[in-house]
Amino acid sequence: MSRSDSNNDKKASGRQGGTFRKKSHARGNAPIRKKTEAKPPSDPNVMRLNRYVANSGVCSRRDADIYISAGNITVNGKPITEMGYKVKLTDEVKFDGRLLNPEKKEYVLLNKPKDFVTSPKDEHGKRTVASLISNASKSKLSVVGRMDKNTTGLLLFTNDGEMTKRLTKPKNGLRKIYHVELNKNLRGEDLIKIKEGISIEDSVVRVDDVSFIENAPKREVGIELKSTRNKIVRRIFEELEYEVVKLDRVVYAGLTKKDLPRGHWRHLTPQEVINLGMIK
Repeated sequence: MSRSDSNNDKKASGRQGGTFRKKSHARGNAPIRKKTEAKPPSDPNVMRLNRYVANSGVCSRRDADIYISAGNITVNGKPITEMGYKVKLTDEVKFDGRLLNPEKKEYVLLNKPKDFVTSPKDEHGKRTVASLISNASKSKLSVVGRMDKNTTGLLLFTNDGEMTKRLTKPKNGLRKIYHVELNKNLRGEDLIKIKEGISIEDSVVRVDDVSFIENAPKREVGIELKSTRNKIVRRIFEELEYEVVKLDRVVYAGLTKKDLPRGHWRHLTPQEVINLGMIK
């Protein structure tokens, strides 16, 4: 049998009724793709329960799955153990009885320049610190504590209301270090007075440490304290008849200005957030 006869036995085209098909790369023989319907956009007001729990700052998503399976999470009063369960932002979600907020917690550290106020609104043309971190987050961040417009240095912003309350409690005694520049040299006897405690408005202000700045004029001083009283550093030196020319907060609750130029901000690292979370 000739080669042509063999080819006739195996009809080369399906269109001729045969079963044998040659491979073809022609566009016309390409398989027809089924049209897929576009997926509807996801509802921004609905999210998986593990994400809801993780965003609240309790734990990671992986750990949230463990707590969910163990029955630690309730939605509108009912324990939920189903993996992949979805909740609405309006639902009441609790972890071991504690109400959760699904907004992702964010923490931003700013090295504040001079002449910016910490009030949330621009009053009488004054520049606000909020304008300096406007691109840091889509969430509304609030400043932790206060700082007058002439003071520079570290300011913390967050949407974590619970942490803000903890950090601003006087009993927590957050460590703060300031670099102070005076209008004249600080006398040795006044340095001792500050160490022993200065009485301001019938209340003694205690500092943890105060010393001259190494390799700097005697009008430059470093002071460490935990007091939360308003403008307390300026008031300490004014009580001794000195004028504070420059005041810069260089350490706040273990956070430093390292690699953070004036006017710039950065997000806290996970470890820094953990350290702040340990403050009760």
